[in-house]
Amino acid sequence: MHSAVIVDIVRTASGKGKPGGALSGLHPVGLLATLLTSLADRNDLDPAVVDDVIAGCVTQAGDQALNIARNAVLAAGFPIEVPGTSIDRQCGSSQQAAHFAAQGVIAGAYDVVIASGVESMSRAPMFSSARGGHPTAPLGDRFPSLPTQGIGAERIAAQWKLDREALDAFSAESHRRAATAATGGDFSHEIVPITLPDGSVHTEDETIRATTSTQGLAGLQPSFYDDELASRYPEVGWRITPGNSSPLTDGASAALIMSEQKASQLGLTPRARFHSFAVVGSDPEIMLTGPLPATHKILRKAGLTIDDIDAYEVNEAFAPVPLAWAAEFGADPTKLNPRGGAIALGHPLGGSGTRLMATMVNYLEATGGRYGLQTMCEGGGMANATIIERLG
Repeated sequence: MHSAVIVDIVRTASGKGKPGGALSGLHPVGLLATLLTSLADRNDLDPAVVDDVIAGCVTQAGDQALNIARNAVLAAGFPIEVPGTSIDRQCGSSQQAAHFAAQGVIAGAYDVVIASGVESMSRAPMFSSARGGHPTAPLGDRFPSLPTQGIGAERIAAQWKLDREALDAFSAESHRRAATAATGGDFSHEIVPITLPDGSVHTEDETIRATTSTQGLAGLQPSFYDDELASRYPEVGWRITPGNSSPLTDGASAALIMSEQKASQLGLTPRARFHSFAVVGSDPEIMLTGPLPATHKILRKAGLTIDDIDAYEVNEAFAPVPLAWAAEFGADPTKLNPRGGAIALGHPLGGSGTRLMATMVNYLEATGGRYGLQTMCEGGGMANATIIERLG
């Protein structure tokens, strides 16, 4: 059996996912293509050796339709023989892309593969692929109260007794950590400079707000309250605001994955090894609790405990998600999203999985940590979990 290793992993700096955002003038195919080219250039890699490119993308409509992975491969100038496929596991799409890539290597089906993800929320707005009807409508008999993710976050906050101050304090800390990391150059090795239409170069996450404070966030109004929902969910305290949620974001990320033998053959140095994988379904009527069973499952499969893990990346779709996860596992808060999370760094849906992985690999290298665990909640009630082991 082969082992699967990460040779390199990169991302764009985030852009606000709205018209006028830093990356909104760029077609998402070109955005992803830039990262594919960068991986080849940074590693002096002949693109012809790439067996496949797997790209996560959630809103596969408009500019992101018609298999964005294949389009990005061609736009990057890779040989036409290099294929590409696009996948959707909601917010975990590019984490799942990394799973499929690594599992293909382990099985011997691939020697070299790129796992990636992209989302331009400014150009392909969330839910625009669902026009003409609601895709979950046939589930009504089995699940009569499928919520939005925001209501799921409200229900988690209520169930885990997370008050507004705790949510806002966590969110302010996410911005503080991200701003500190950015100022210290901690993201410099993972961020690929992106040339914008006006000729300027984008290298800094546009979504970080260094001056964010708990006091400032306290003035924001709840995002999901209305009278009908309040009567349906009387237990909810209406604590979710734009300040303790991830912002709409544009961005992309990509990882160069191969067998350890192939890396040696190509003269490349692996940075991390895939240790364990898990994916689960969870209750779609609360939707965002999947990281809990996914983490239990992967720790059991890996034969590790939470204390063996040196860093945890738990996607900050909404502040209650990582806070409930930390409470479940008694996790060390200093190891949880140590360079900030999606509340500060953004959440470009299909691009988030390999973005978290890029930050985790670089953090483990900087601190000498051995194991990193990544997990994220996903639409429809699912979650992926991954454990990687730093090499070198």
